[in-house]
Amino acid sequence: MRIVRLANFVTMHTGGLRTALRQLGEGYQKAGHEAVLIVPGRRHADEITSQGRVITLPGAPVPRTGGYRVMAGRRELARLLDSLEPDRIEVSDRTTLRWTGNWARQRGVPSMMVSHESLAGLLGVWGMPKRDALADRLNRRTAEVFDTIVCTTAFAAAEFRRLGVPNLVEVPLGVDLDVFHPSRKDIGVRSRYARPDELLLVYASRLSAAKRPELAVDTIAALRNIKIPAVLVMSGDGTRRAALAYRAARLPVRFAGHIAERSEVASLMASADVSLAPGPVETFGLAALEALACGTPVVVDEQSALPEVIGEAGVAVPGTAEAFADGVAQLLERSPEERRTAARARAEHFGWPIAVNGFLNAHGLLAETATVPAAPQPLRPAAPKMREPGADEAGTARYA
Repeated sequence: MRIVRLANFVTMHTGGLRTALRQLGEGYQKAGHEAVLIVPGRRHADEITSQGRVITLPGAPVPRTGGYRVMAGRRELARLLDSLEPDRIEVSDRTTLRWTGNWARQRGVPSMMVSHESLAGLLGVWGMPKRDALADRLNRRTAEVFDTIVCTTAFAAAEFRRLGVPNLVEVPLGVDLDVFHPSRKDIGVRSRYARPDELLLVYASRLSAAKRPELAVDTIAALRNIKIPAVLVMSGDGTRRAALAYRAARLPVRFAGHIAERSEVASLMASADVSLAPGPVETFGLAALEALACGTPVVVDEQSALPEVIGEAGVAVPGTAEAFADGVAQLLERSPEERRTAARARAEHFGWPIAVNGFLNAHGLLAETATVPAAPQPLRPAAPKMREPGADEAGTARYA
């Protein structure tokens, strides 16, 4: 089958969505299907890659989004879709590409919309009034025009489930368990950013408002206030870079910028003691899962989908610097071996072959002989115990 996939709001070189698109495309190709991906870029391109054919259409940049672009020419895209004659379409954009559901229905092509974000959450980040009502209206319309709605977590599915959407399917994404591995731990990488007596934290994501990178910076200040000598490496770039540098002027925060090589990102993650994922509207969180695969536990915002992804391999806390600092301190109460083993074990539930089979099953294309491994059960940890101010200061250095 020819599966044509479309996505807007994709950065040129990095990001969780781009990673997911690449891994799924490669999986479709290996399963014997023809994968075609259409994305926006600076200029037109058409190439054959490991994930199949990738067509880039000139797209307009979206201001203040850190490099996102959108394909604005609806007629041009419709003509391209007609020429490709897809057997299935898979769309990863509920806003500017929702019209492709009607295009597919008019031509008898089965269609799938993949929800990669909480629409109500994003509207809240953008300061939209009456966001829940607006999100419900848009989500209901999306479910009406596409044959299948795929959500990657129960968190992401909740806004469709409350509408009673009948065509909803949950399929978790995955992680590259070979590239992101505890063996990537490198003393040289660690010593580049932290002394032996310091705690090394890592934030690996876009420096944009939706990800709340300022909370990672503030967590370092909070940790220092309770006598934990923590340093932070921020891997990524975005519109908040200058403001964050100003905010961190007197703190041990290192800005590594965009790291192109995935193996280098894995080395940084594996060499850190704790990873921070402060984004409140994450609906899966590939960066957090990659940290777990590297054996590094994660502190996440309890309002996001990440608690069900990380299970007991991390800590979910309220979205404040003090709570995140307390979450880090809680992880340090476990031995390094215990927390690294738990992190890796949790990540091993999320291999990409499981995700590919799940998506093919949602498309109705899974071969009868194929088996879909059981998806990991959502595990939401119990609410963390917040320490009393000044408590356990003698134990705060247990992070060797």
